[in-house]
Amino acid sequence: METLIKLSKLAGAGLISIILSNCSTVKVSKAPFGKTSDGTSVELFTLENSNGMKAKITNYGGIVTQLHVPDKDGNLGDVVLGYDKLSSYIKASPYFGCITGRYANRIAKGQFTINGKTYQLATNNGDNHLHGGEVGFDKRVWKVTEVTGIGKAGIALTYLSDDGEEGYPGDLKCTVTYWLTNQNELEIEYKASTSKPTPINLTHHSYFNLAGEGSGDILNHEVELFADNYVPTDDGGIPLGEIATVKGTPFDFLTPHKIGKRIGAQDQQIEFGKGYDHNWVINDTGKALNIAARVTEPKTGRIMEVITDQPGIQFYTGNYLDGSNIGKGNKVYNHRNAFCLETQVHPDSPNQDGFPESILNPGEIYRHVCIYRFKTK
Repeated sequence: METLIKLSKLAGAGLISIILSNCSTVKVSKAPFGKTSDGTSVELFTLENSNGMKAKITNYGGIVTQLHVPDKDGNLGDVVLGYDKLSSYIKASPYFGCITGRYANRIAKGQFTINGKTYQLATNNGDNHLHGGEVGFDKRVWKVTEVTGIGKAGIALTYLSDDGEEGYPGDLKCTVTYWLTNQNELEIEYKASTSKPTPINLTHHSYFNLAGEGSGDILNHEVELFADNYVPTDDGGIPLGEIATVKGTPFDFLTPHKIGKRIGAQDQQIEFGKGYDHNWVINDTGKALNIAARVTEPKTGRIMEVITDQPGIQFYTGNYLDGSNIGKGNKVYNHRNAFCLETQVHPDSPNQDGFPESILNPGEIYRHVCIYRFKTK
């Protein structure tokens, strides 16, 4: 403390608050979380910052099992859907809180062509490929290293996806780092390299309810999406090949309004998605990171902002939750009890002219940053 006082005399009292903020520690601890069917041990890591915000993350699928954030009165609440036990995630999970890959979202008919060679992937979503296939990254056990930074700490998850896994070419080396900061941010950094050209589109798939998981539907949440355009799809979620304006459609969230305001509109795209299940094209501000979304829950005052370097964000409103998933504390997760905001490239980009580049080549590094920032009002 004497050192801080001396420094403040030289550079102003404001320096003390800066140094103290940067020196504040985020605690990381771990505990057993069960075993997979082949006997592989799985761990659960707890990240807790100086404000009491807490994230629990398992190295099975990189799943965020719990995320406790304060409301306007300072009371902590868990805002992500999930299960109490590893066995429940293994048995049946609609991608609760996981890392999805190699390619998040859909690839038409499970096919893509690189350098004249056509590859066939699993068609695990009707006629199409979804979230990496039958055994995607969400079902893999990742290696873990604890990491620390200035005013933040977390875990780095690594996984080697072998050449041919789920039909994808190339050995893909992946690192996904979860950081919890003392600014109440959950930062996710993705990095990957490959031995052969391969599609890649990693994302995070938490189901959020800012009123608290298991508290009911999310129709009163107010959403703002910083996107002038979105990607229309067919009834299987595959893009039609165009980028369309949101103006004059139920997809216009340029000014914040409740999810439920237009979700029942008689609109073909709403009917195809059974609600919102589309990719918005994030407005590019020219900065390294753009704000993509802001969600406010009026009762608790919780606000979540999503910041990213990716071109798109998938907004999904829990349209396929049907009460069959019994979550934490035996809570029943019903229709539209949560929403997802997944930063990514556009669906089916390997097959769509003019869409963002999604092929990673040898010698290149895939990078992706997503920040979920929590505030109150």
